[in-house]
Amino acid sequence: MDPTLSAALQYGGPVSAQPSSPRRRARLWRAAAAVAVLIGLAGYLVVQYVTGGPGAPQCTVRAEGDAKEYELSPEQAANAATISAVASSRGLSERAVTIALATAMQESGLRNIDFGDRDSVGLFQQRPSQDWGTVQQIMDPVYSAGEFYRHLAKVPGYSRLPLTVAAQKVQRSGYPQAYAKHEANAARLTGALSGRDRDAMTCTESRPVDGQASGAAAVRERLVREFGAGVLPRTGDGKGRAAGGGSGVTIPVRQSGAVGAGDAERRGWELAMWAMAHSAELRIEQISYAGRMWQADDAGKGWQRKPADSAVAAQHVRIVTAQ
Repeated sequence: MDPTLSAALQYGGPVSAQPSSPRRRARLWRAAAAVAVLIGLAGYLVVQYVTGGPGAPQCTVRAEGDAKEYELSPEQAANAATISAVASSRGLSERAVTIALATAMQESGLRNIDFGDRDSVGLFQQRPSQDWGTVQQIMDPVYSAGEFYRHLAKVPGYSRLPLTVAAQKVQRSGYPQAYAKHEANAARLTGALSGRDRDAMTCTESRPVDGQASGAAAVRERLVREFGAGVLPRTGDGKGRAAGGGSGVTIPVRQSGAVGAGDAERRGWELAMWAMAHSAELRIEQISYAGRMWQADDAGKGWQRKPADSAVAAQHVRIVTAQ
């Protein structure tokens, strides 16, 4: 006897109909599967756009003489540039930058995430409970990078240690060997961001959702915060400012206060690469230095040759933001 009918007769209740026919159930399953596929596809497209998948805005590091290239998203490039700039402000070596970048690549994928193992957060997955600072502080890339370098500087001879050893003495990770797989790309990125490899990094055009311009003031503020006040020349009022008003910022490289005249060209490319990495975030439309120029609306062509207007112009980095 049908179980439903038997139960109804036993307890004196009405005989209920089957909840649904096999055909109806099949239709429901097909509809649910279709919805799941659509949700999955939408999620995939969002992740690909955010993480630099095919068709998404991306930055590429390709140094002269290096057969390989490294690709990263605008978000990752901006965080990497901040990590490099903080090292520059402290007078640290390229090796320190490579160690820091490889560490952040492993810990967070160069993304400033607000979650992690236990109470770990930020680029380096630092823990408030382990005296790295408050969550708010750690979520500030300038602060977290500074804390990483502060601890790294306490490691005797860190620049001569294997990267995994140096990083582990700071991080105390459960998987210390994992940092090694990022060393090659971290070194490529360091070469670009330090200015050693000149115009090695280019980014495709990336417009923020709100489409609003940040302006020259925001660029100046970020430069000073990440590189230190010496990045801009002093003016009569005693404050560091960059020449040029409105949407333009012009930085005299030889007056940056961080390097001698012999390293001016490298310093210029360091500042130009920083601007490139932050171009999406700060709505930067154009960057020019030493006869080379990048434009957001023609970003696919990368750095293009542009004759310097004068010998003076060749000694300045010019950053133009959206109106």
